[in-house]
Amino acid sequence: MKKSVKLLWWVFGGGLAFLVILILLINLRLIGHMPSIEELENPRTALASQVLAEDGTVMGKYLSVDRSNIDYKDISKNVINALLATEDRGFYEHSGISAKGTLAIPFYLLIGKKRGSSTITQQLALNLQADAEGKQRARNFFARAFQKLPEWVISIKLERNFTKEEIITLYLNTVTFGDNVYGIENGARTFFSKDPSRLSLEEAAMLVGMLKGPSQFNPRRNPQMARDRRNTVIENMMDEGYITKAEGEAAKNRPIVLRYNKIDHNKGLAPYFREVLRAELKTWCKDHKKADGTEYNLYRDGLKIYTTINPRMQLYAEEAVAKHLKDLQKSFAQQSNIKSGKVWDKRQKDLESFMKESDRYKQMKDDEATDEEIKKAFSTPTKMKVFSWRSFTEPDLNDIDTVMTPMDSIKYMRAVLQAGFMAMDPESGEVKAWVGGPNFRYFKNDHVYKTKRQVGSTFKPFLYCFALMNGFSPNAMLPNEPVTIGNWTVSRNSEGSVGGSISMAGALAKSLNLVSVYLIKQIGAKAFADFAQNKIGFESKIPEYPSIALGTPELSLFEMLRAYTMFPARGVITKPIYITRIEDRNGNILETSVPEKREVISETDSYTMVKMMEGVTAPGGTGARLRFRFNIPGEIGGKTGTTNDNTDGWFLGYTPQLLAGAWVGCENNYLRFASTALGQGANTGLPIWAYFMQKVYADKTLGVDPNSTFPIPANLHNDLYFNYDSNVQPGAEAEDVGNGAATDYEPVVDVGQYGEPVENQKKEEPAKEKEPVKEKDKPAKDPATQPKDPKALMPPKPVKKDN
Repeated sequence: MKKSVKLLWWVFGGGLAFLVILILLINLRLIGHMPSIEELENPRTALASQVLAEDGTVMGKYLSVDRSNIDYKDISKNVINALLATEDRGFYEHSGISAKGTLAIPFYLLIGKKRGSSTITQQLALNLQADAEGKQRARNFFARAFQKLPEWVISIKLERNFTKEEIITLYLNTVTFGDNVYGIENGARTFFSKDPSRLSLEEAAMLVGMLKGPSQFNPRRNPQMARDRRNTVIENMMDEGYITKAEGEAAKNRPIVLRYNKIDHNKGLAPYFREVLRAELKTWCKDHKKADGTEYNLYRDGLKIYTTINPRMQLYAEEAVAKHLKDLQKSFAQQSNIKSGKVWDKRQKDLESFMKESDRYKQMKDDEATDEEIKKAFSTPTKMKVFSWRSFTEPDLNDIDTVMTPMDSIKYMRAVLQAGFMAMDPESGEVKAWVGGPNFRYFKNDHVYKTKRQVGSTFKPFLYCFALMNGFSPNAMLPNEPVTIGNWTVSRNSEGSVGGSISMAGALAKSLNLVSVYLIKQIGAKAFADFAQNKIGFESKIPEYPSIALGTPELSLFEMLRAYTMFPARGVITKPIYITRIEDRNGNILETSVPEKREVISETDSYTMVKMMEGVTAPGGTGARLRFRFNIPGEIGGKTGTTNDNTDGWFLGYTPQLLAGAWVGCENNYLRFASTALGQGANTGLPIWAYFMQKVYADKTLGVDPNSTFPIPANLHNDLYFNYDSNVQPGAEAEDVGNGAATDYEPVVDVGQYGEPVENQKKEEPAKEKEPVKEKDKPAKDPATQPKDPKALMPPKPVKKDN
């Protein structure tokens, strides 16, 4: 044998031996990272955690990579056939590596061409490495050649441990379609808004065609290239006999019809709820450990969070909030101090603070702009998008392009009315709907759970309930007279009436402040505060001030609804729950939730309160418009509430099956309605509740029956009937204005000049402010009986000019 030939054999043999040893070392995990058999059997691809509604609807995801897993049986045959015809025609014949394809690589390189030699199994191996270690396909020839070795080993292991169907399924669950969309399920839902089992021939071909270049063949960016590539895949399917020529030609001639709907955390069902839930789940992940001792990762571990949200009720709630705010905003924007911008004249420090909170300011600071440059930029007209009500059914239409200075945009956006709405089952505690604001893209602050505001007259039912427990009868006639407690005197009701008497039931229905103050004087502010704090169990502080009778505590809508459950749920308070269970990616249950219940009052007292609160929606009650304007039928208990100077508007109401509440106001309490006619809870919060219930009652699939009744306690032989009559002056029958003015909390104050009866207010009028009391005329304040400083004061009283 010639020496040259012998040398050639030595080189070949040595190279082969080196390759075998190298592969052996890789397999033994002595070189590089080689997944264990356990890791291959349970691949830890990054999966988005899903938030699911009551019926299994995907409401949204928490993700670093947008991926979901799906079973083989749920994938359209069109996808499988397109994949095999295009990516790996010999898939069922090889054992992970195509010998023919691999040996052909050098010859293709010699003639300057590229040839894809990776089987589906090899591509899966690379995808798994990309997930586990962040490895991507190398561009350098030598680096890619070395990368091939562990791919081969992993591929062989995959073939040994998985069936062919499992490999295809795992591969389709790991592929990328660009736009941070991974997996065939997300690809189908994102590009076609379809379940992957329902993909048509041409849709499946387009998605499979994208695998070669997700950006290059993206139909949104390059529609013609995407169509050409799709048609190539269809031709491959024809060549392999998966479809007939006629079927293929027909599919090739069809246009690409996209229904692109990428899940966006700003969109989807209940975005405010999902953001509150995110914070809770992150804490849960820190407190719970996986089998290997590590913490759960909300963004990669593919958790499934099953919630109590009813998708239909959620849609009705979002629509109700948008429908009412759209109309209410028009009135608010036309208010003189808002329209002219005078409300900001003395708020320069606030505006500066808002400016510094903005993304624009922070970006300019990061870019090392000077204060002068920033000030100039915020005073220069700029193209921008802002929120504006255009539609209550199509949220995307509320994004408008405009030109204004950034500072003007701050003023504009701050004057957009905010709202919070939540609906729940008072018996089970299950939250059915949650709307935290008007638009999550522009307003991130949640007004259900996070925001705490004065609750106004919605707090009065707790006072009346405590009075019942202390021997007061609903039909007892109580004085509607001025009341003094220490140095604090309330001389008139907020709408101007004084004098006469009225039953306790009638006083609650008409929300008379004088009667509420009379009651707290009789039972004691300290005792009532203790009842609210420790018996009802408010987490927020309830101060021991007499003014809590008028609703001065600052509480969240969530807290209020929790407390209100004791009325329709027969004296039992049920903590709202919104998670039913949490599962891992394999369906193992990690956590379940059960309602926390606690009896706080007797069933008789709770039923008595229900009947008293039904008077609020009866003729003469502060929420009577629920019946005569919105035509809501059935048994309904509730309470309106309006805080100082019409700053906050509330309505909390319940039927035997559903409890819901609404709050409306602005982020800043000096932005408020100037007239009680517009700003009272009956005009701001109540309509949202009414619109929601109209939809709920109309949807028979929800099973909420307007003919349902509150069960009468067994120890009551007859139903309760209350006397709402009184000899109070007609002005007392005005609709609820909650706390009245801030001056109601000052000692020895006559508020009779405020609160003209609402039914007589034909047009919007500026709120009046009492002329200042001279310091020498003011009696000394008793700190122990004084409330905290009010958040807002009434604007100056207009000076009358002689004609």
